[in-house]
Amino acid sequence: MAEKFESLMNIHGFDLGPRYMDLKPLGYGGNGLVFSAVDTDCDKRVAVKKIILTDPQSVKHALREIKIIRRLDHDNTVKVTGRHLTEDIVSLTEVNSVYIVQEYMETDLCQLLERGLLSEDHARLFMYQLLRGLKYIHSANVLHRDLKPANLFVNTEDLVLKIGDFGLARIMDPHYSHKVRG
Repeated sequence: MAEKFESLMNIHGFDLGPRYMDLKPLGYGGNGLVFSAVDTDCDKRVAVKKIILTDPQSVKHALREIKIIRRLDHDNTVKVTGRHLTEDIVSLTEVNSVYIVQEYMETDLCQLLERGLLSEDHARLFMYQLLRGLKYIHSANVLHRDLKPANLFVNTEDLVLKIGDFGLARIMDPHYSHKVRG
């Protein structure tokens, strides 16, 4: 994984300025990289997702993800930290990437499962938190569309599970009916 990160960093760069120090790779996806860093303003570790903007479609996807994560605020969803983007920011068509700073989570459910089976109590606790988070997300008219263990983040110290990575999520129109009218 380190080699893949190194090549992606060389291709796309990762310049956060002096505020974020001690960058460590966490993961990568189809549209960007995720690193952990220490935010020197608050002296806390955060996760920083860099979304690469290559064409109008990627700008549309980035705007959708930002809109969705700004609308969610629940104990079982990953929170965005720092300033929120405002509607009057520089047009995303004029930049080539966007950084989203989120709260840092120690690991994900995929990595936990690779280490071994969860106890029945842990499985129940994580399932409860997952369903609690999904109920909230769905009540906000959001469909995640990419739920998998790698997108369920966990802090092992306090056993909190949070749903993250809303890159494929969609906002559902509450007025749209899926029923066929006769």
